[in-house]
Amino acid sequence: MIKGTAAKPRLSVFRSHQGMQAQLINDETSSTIIGMSEKGIAAKEVKAECELERAKEKQAWQMGWLIAQAALAKGIKRAVFDRGGYMYHGRVKALADGARAGGLKF
Repeated sequence: MIKGTAAKPRLSVFRSHQGMQAQLINDETSSTIIGMSEKGIAAKEVKAECELERAKEKQAWQMGWLIAQAALAKGIKRAVFDRGGYMYHGRVKALADGARAGGLKF
């Protein structure tokens, strides 16, 4: 079982047909540090560019980048990636790549 701490929280991913959600979770206190969904990032400006062609993968990459920027603003530089049982490809991989590009280390 993957567990996150205050110094190294768990980046949990939930994927559905309608969208994705990601959270940074401290399992020691059972609290969410940062939470984000694809629906909330449409209005936010992403300064970094990704080279993905599929729209849902590009949006997942942007969400990963934004969650990494929010984590860095709170002083979090490392995380544990929890793919939630989903295979590591497509949107799940794009989110992880975006978080890495944003400066978060797994």
